[in-house]
Amino acid sequence: MFTTSGRRHRAAGLAAAAAGFSLLAAACSSNSSGTTANVTLTGSCAKYQAYAGHPGTSVSMFASIISPESDSLQKSWADFEKCTGITIKYEGSNDFESQLGVRVAGGTAPDIAIIPQPGLLQQMVKTHKVVKPPAQTVANENKWSAAWKEYGSVDGTFYAAPMSANMKSLVWYSPKAFAAAGYQVPTTWDDLMSLSAKIAAAGKGKPWCGGLGSGTATGWPATDWVEEVLLRQAGGTAYDDWVSHKLPFSSPTVQKAMQTVAGWMQNPAWVNAGFGDVKSIATTTFQDAGKPILTGQCWMLQQASFYEAQWPTGTKVGPDGDVFAFYLPQIDPSIPTPVEGGGEFVTAFSSRPEVQAVQNYLSTADWADSRIQVAPGWVSANQGVDQSLYTDPIDKLSAQYLTNPNSTFRFDASDMMPAAVGSGEEWKAFTAWFAEGWSIPQVTADVDGAWPSS
Repeated sequence: MFTTSGRRHRAAGLAAAAAGFSLLAAACSSNSSGTTANVTLTGSCAKYQAYAGHPGTSVSMFASIISPESDSLQKSWADFEKCTGITIKYEGSNDFESQLGVRVAGGTAPDIAIIPQPGLLQQMVKTHKVVKPPAQTVANENKWSAAWKEYGSVDGTFYAAPMSANMKSLVWYSPKAFAAAGYQVPTTWDDLMSLSAKIAAAGKGKPWCGGLGSGTATGWPATDWVEEVLLRQAGGTAYDDWVSHKLPFSSPTVQKAMQTVAGWMQNPAWVNAGFGDVKSIATTTFQDAGKPILTGQCWMLQQASFYEAQWPTGTKVGPDGDVFAFYLPQIDPSIPTPVEGGGEFVTAFSSRPEVQAVQNYLSTADWADSRIQVAPGWVSANQGVDQSLYTDPIDKLSAQYLTNPNSTFRFDASDMMPAAVGSGEEWKAFTAWFAEGWSIPQVTADVDGAWPSS
């Protein structure tokens, strides 16, 4: 069962405090004047001095990140926990988006939530339960571009520090399989579609596989496909207008993008390798979707950089490996290097000192450096990150596009929309589009109808 440390007293008696302090001293060879406020960390723990003074406390954290990706996440702050004596009680769930609201409304909010949707952040802020970040977290924002701070703000007020960035405009494939078949990585959209037709005609596996399953977040990969296409067809301004609903889902621009996706990912001759027909895309989890690439049943999967964590242990990722990724090509040459990305934001529901210590640490380049070293497929947009730490080829590829000043970059549209739409009705309707064969006009009318009136 989930419990939040917000229900606990900061001090659970002299015995517990003494035990926690002893553990801290043993782990870090620290010295103290006898009060936790004056803890001095030495040796390898000295770099965590700014977060000292709270041994024996715990901070609950809730997010949508599950194993195996969450395994590396927890490793990234292991030394912080050991040296400070603060225990981060992490819980990941496929039902995060729905459960977070339930917990906040029920008085059992986590101390910290890692929110991947600015739209959901706005919804949480409206509950008046979100706590503004401490001064040091705010100061650490000077290592991020102004746009990222805006994504973590609501009505001009900063609430949530960005934690990570991910590159969504990728296509996963097998370099070994491509080489054996004589296929070249496509560099234009027309080339990508021609390659898909060629693979289908060869009859040795379907060109594409996909999966929308993600617990209560089921459907989000389909929204990504439409976002990728719309950005490539209509450009950044139209994309922004769509996010704000100046451009409704029922508009010709959005329907055109959906028609393009239907010709691509709902083509029965092209999908869903290793799983079934078009409808099986709705019941296949996004985590499993790409695995048939390794068995030759599937040739390509459009999915983000973070998908790297889903490959089985022992899978070689690289230009000459079992799997790698290439940039999803542009459609309209007049739109320079369209790139869609996503990210996560550290949102607090408590202002206890140990919670603020965790917030401060997670907003630093030091933490990002630690995460990079234990988490292939993870990229930070923190400008203070040591770029030499990116040894993983997918990380390097992602950083290349995410930091390109000439790219037409946009944040995930559904994540920016009001939560009732972007992480609600849109996911449901897009799932029905695949699972039940809803028509495009039916889908768009349904989503437009869910848009908040104010």
